[in-house]
Amino acid sequence: MDRENFVLDRLLPVATVVLALVAIWYVAAVFLNAPFERDTAARAGTTITFTEILPKTMAQERPVLPAPHQVMAELWDTTVNKAVTSKRSLVYHAWVTLSATLLGFAMGTVLGILLAIGIVHNKAMDRSLMPWVIASQTIPILAIAPMIIVVLNAVGLSGLLPKALISTYLSFFPVVVGMVKGLRSPEQIQLDLMHTYNASSAQTFWKLRWPSSMPYLFTSLKVAVAISLVGAIVGELPTGAVAGLGARLLAGSYYGQTVQIWAALFMAAAVAALLVIIVGIAHSAVLRRMGARA
Repeated sequence: MDRENFVLDRLLPVATVVLALVAIWYVAAVFLNAPFERDTAARAGTTITFTEILPKTMAQERPVLPAPHQVMAELWDTTVNKAVTSKRSLVYHAWVTLSATLLGFAMGTVLGILLAIGIVHNKAMDRSLMPWVIASQTIPILAIAPMIIVVLNAVGLSGLLPKALISTYLSFFPVVVGMVKGLRSPEQIQLDLMHTYNASSAQTFWKLRWPSSMPYLFTSLKVAVAISLVGAIVGELPTGAVAGLGARLLAGSYYGQTVQIWAALFMAAAVAALLVIIVGIAHSAVLRRMGARA
């Protein structure tokens, strides 16, 4: 009975939405790719019917919008049929991007936590730094990424670190906001109780504020880890990188390989989903360790 309820309540709605999206995708592929087939037939001086157009729109080499089966075939070919060390393998490119993502995510997390602690415990930092933290996110990352790359290259830093710093720039903000909210989440009566116990500021932090902030921290980390991946991909675009998902997107754009572009996008989405799932598992484990229900 539980299995039946799980299928009806969880799997069936998800499957319905996925099937609807795939159907819409196929219809859009036919609509967007059909003009090319009509133009080709017109230049050849022939007429073409819809029944003749339909299969052709699903098998174009460089379609405006590739069909779902074309993207899946490209994903299979570049993940399963290629060695992971091959530069034609999406697994290889995903690992290059993932390396910068994880480094940037780690630096952004540490920076965000430190800034949040300072903001919560220092009124001057709260009033002076927090507005700048918010203002920093109004600068488009596509505008600042090339500047970061150029400046770091000028001082001899290239490769992984510039991309990681762009990921750091994007990921520290949700961590700061979430941790500030979490560290301030204890109620005044709880703080007064710690004061009654003659607890020091450090004891109040480690025994009350830090445990209370964990749900907020991990919620922020889910956002931060996904946006770190975006930062790493954006960091690969202005550098002319030859490896990474951003390089794969750029190469596909140069040569009009839309199937390659969509396959790289799906791989990036899969990597982001995997990272969020890992953070979610860590979240549940930490909450269980603390005796709370995840």
